[in-house]
Amino acid sequence: MERFSVGDLAVYQDQGVGQITDVGRLELAGASLEVYTVVMQHSGAIVRVPTHKAAAVGLRGLTPRTQVGSVFEILRSKAEKPREKTWNRRYRVYTERLRTGELGEIAKVLRDLEQLRRDKDELSYGERQMLEQARGLVVQEVAKVTGRDESEVADEVAALCRTQVAA
Repeated sequence: MERFSVGDLAVYQDQGVGQITDVGRLELAGASLEVYTVVMQHSGAIVRVPTHKAAAVGLRGLTPRTQVGSVFEILRSKAEKPREKTWNRRYRVYTERLRTGELGEIAKVLRDLEQLRRDKDELSYGERQMLEQARGLVVQEVAKVTGRDESEVADEVAALCRTQVAA
């Protein structure tokens, strides 16, 4: 089980990168729980996660810098053809991938939706929202891991997605 300290950066499911601002106790329904308080970087939302359930609910450390190259390879690779034909079934599959919170799975959602957008020329509203969410999550975490500016990473991610489409 991964332990976090105040000041650590962590990724929470489909919320993105946040900072641990407190490790304390919270009284809930007569029980005392040890919780992490996480302030999400982009939204400013405050999330409290029981320490004993952190991994189960999707709180994890940043992806190691050594794995950023494999994330970029995913973006550059050929997209998987969706098995599901209707947008709402595809949406469920992509939602499950996002909920894993794993950067590689999020990158696959981004890659596949970018390809689908180019093939169909139009995504459903939900798919467009998910595409933007996946792009934001990938950019945010890669920027934090590598110490680069988000706009620079966003440009690189966009270029990789274009390269994948041209392949």
